[in-house]
Amino acid sequence: MEKLTFYALSAPEKLDRIGAYLSERLIRDVSRHRYGYVCIAMEALDQLLMACHCQSINLFVESFLKMVAKLLESEKPNLQILGTNSFVKFANIEEDTPSYHRSYDFFVSRFSEMCHSSHDDLDIRTKIRMSGIKGLQGVVRKTVNDELQANIWDPQHMDKIVPSLLFNLQHVEEAESRSPSPLQATEKEKESPTELAERCLRELLGRAAYGNIKNAIKPVLIHLDNHSLWEPKIFATCCFRIIMYSIQPQHSHLVIQQLLGHLDANSKSAATVRAGIVEVLSEAAVIAASGSVGPTVLEVFNTLLRQLRLSIDYALTGSYDCVAGVSTKIIKEHEERMFQEAVIKTIGSFASTLPTYQQSEVMVFIMNKVPLPSLQQSIEAGKAGENRNRLTQIMLLKSLLQVSVGFQCSNMLTALPSVFLDRLLSAALMEDAEIRLFVLEILISFIDRHGNRQKFSTISTISDISVLKLKVDKCSRQDTVFMKKHGQQLYRHIYLICKEESNVQAHYEALYSMLMLISIELANEEVVVDLIRLVLAVQEIAQINEDNLTAYNRCALFALGAAYLNLISQLTTVPTFCQHIHEVIQMRQKEAPYLLPEDVFVERPRLSKSLDRLGPEVFFWQSKISEVLGGSGYNSDRLSTPYIPQLTDEDRLSKRKSIGETISLQVEVESRNSPEREQRAPAEEITYETLKKAIVDSVAVEEQERERRRQVVEKFQKAPFEEIAAHCGARATLLQSKLNQIFEITIRPPPSPSGTITAAYGQPQNHSIPVYEMKFPDLCVY
Repeated sequence: MEKLTFYALSAPEKLDRIGAYLSERLIRDVSRHRYGYVCIAMEALDQLLMACHCQSINLFVESFLKMVAKLLESEKPNLQILGTNSFVKFANIEEDTPSYHRSYDFFVSRFSEMCHSSHDDLDIRTKIRMSGIKGLQGVVRKTVNDELQANIWDPQHMDKIVPSLLFNLQHVEEAESRSPSPLQATEKEKESPTELAERCLRELLGRAAYGNIKNAIKPVLIHLDNHSLWEPKIFATCCFRIIMYSIQPQHSHLVIQQLLGHLDANSKSAATVRAGIVEVLSEAAVIAASGSVGPTVLEVFNTLLRQLRLSIDYALTGSYDCVAGVSTKIIKEHEERMFQEAVIKTIGSFASTLPTYQQSEVMVFIMNKVPLPSLQQSIEAGKAGENRNRLTQIMLLKSLLQVSVGFQCSNMLTALPSVFLDRLLSAALMEDAEIRLFVLEILISFIDRHGNRQKFSTISTISDISVLKLKVDKCSRQDTVFMKKHGQQLYRHIYLICKEESNVQAHYEALYSMLMLISIELANEEVVVDLIRLVLAVQEIAQINEDNLTAYNRCALFALGAAYLNLISQLTTVPTFCQHIHEVIQMRQKEAPYLLPEDVFVERPRLSKSLDRLGPEVFFWQSKISEVLGGSGYNSDRLSTPYIPQLTDEDRLSKRKSIGETISLQVEVESRNSPEREQRAPAEEITYETLKKAIVDSVAVEEQERERRRQVVEKFQKAPFEEIAAHCGARATLLQSKLNQIFEITIRPPPSPSGTITAAYGQPQNHSIPVYEMKFPDLCVY
């Protein structure tokens, strides 16, 4: 062998003849079953290949590959393994010159076939499969970086390589469970087809460039479809974890896009399959956070929301074709519900990977998809339409809640832009109790920026607020601006939600949290005053009971007011205020415990029917609170003014009431400076007739204005130039004369007591001094 190697190195032009001779000998020995000589010939070839790297090696390689192919074609496992080992050694050699005519198609096919070996003997089967995986790894290494070689990323190659690796990943042999512990096993025994396949797959994906990702991922999706591997989802999740960690981070979004496309393609598959794809998406999104989710962020959410709506339709119609009875597949509602939950979870996972500004865009995008009964957006009519609207509203608000939970933004103006807040608050006035609760939870998750939410999960009148260990920061300038802009809107909606008869304990707990979080996160002195006025107005709702609320609703509102005022009095640290609130709470404990949260917000609330016969001592009085807080520097005028919400069209449209109903509004204008504050001015009543008259009059005025504009335009289009010029000239002259009069009035000095301006030397002076020459005292100059 040493002599042969020396001869080949000194006369490289003889290499091809040496290769041809050895090849001929090997083929003859294989056919005659002289396997000892076969091994010797392969050893000789291997050593020559490792030693000779001259430019004329290409022809020798042809002979070598022909011999490897011959061994792989053999039915003997040992020859297949021998051929594979030689090929792997060859794959690790870096050749000096490229090859234009070499083909690896046979090797890809044969190694893939070996990966699927089903030999009866378990040990031999394992060895053949491992040889197949090593062979594929060798092909990839040999071809992936050489542009002149066959393109290994072509679909015909990827469709063989990737499923072969996945097949070995998927089938963990029983023998492995009986193998010795990792500490006792030798290095050789530790290696299994599964581990080798995973390593090979990672290497393959790690080498994939931008344009090749699609060809590498598509066979994975097809394999998971063909073998029904989405439903248990464990293997699918494991595969995509390997993929996401192996590819280059900047290509992550390509995998996510392919998964989304696959979800669309499977939109009529069983709910369990779609749920599996969505959960894999969720896992992939979390891993992709370190790279990029890609430029089409809204497209991701659009696809997920579209799937959510389709699922709602399937659940309602019982068919994938949206026409009952057409589809042969039976749709199970609980499976569709499971799919919907998976989509919502995935929306939350995706959103958590995005920067704050994109999260804000996504929330506006989702909110715009919520069907609301407003002037701008019509909702579906009929019983089926109502069900679809309700389910869509709930699912989209659930999605929004998922996004808002992970949303952290210090600036409330950025977090809740007007376009988003208006739509969200209009959903807060829906008749559906579940929808109202979702809206409150969403608002709470936005406002709670210091994790105080859990401290208000139960409503109680605790005597010492310090046990809650609240995190309180000073209200920032942006928060002050936000409350000036949107405060009244928030108060109005809290007030109107309190009046809903369908409220349950969860609603009151959410309202309590909302009031407390506004007080901690967004409150300055003015906001605290407004919140106290609001809670006193809520107490009045329960006291007067114009809306015919149940005893539970009324007791709950009383208890809510007590709990809030108890905490806010301790936050304001005004002793007299704390004392008044404490006195009323003590009186309630003695006389009317059913007005306190400890008796109302329990599993079996203790209520009273005689709420209309309560004495004045169990109520919080606005005059008393105004007096005690006014003495500590709070705005007593504002405190003593009862809170009256301003109803808008949006508030009325969100209800079931039709717009055609006659709505009488009492518009009350109250002068704060009037000494007789209790004696209110008579309210102007706006009836149907006055509204009709106003609308008709405004239409007539608009018609006249439109006609006048049309005449002006027509005149300028058709009149001769001289006439237009004369008309404009006359108007310009008139304007100039008016301006001259104004200047004259401005420049003319004020008359002196004697009628003329006396100069410094006593001489009368009739001409006026221009303004720019006048001397003003320093105090007059700004």
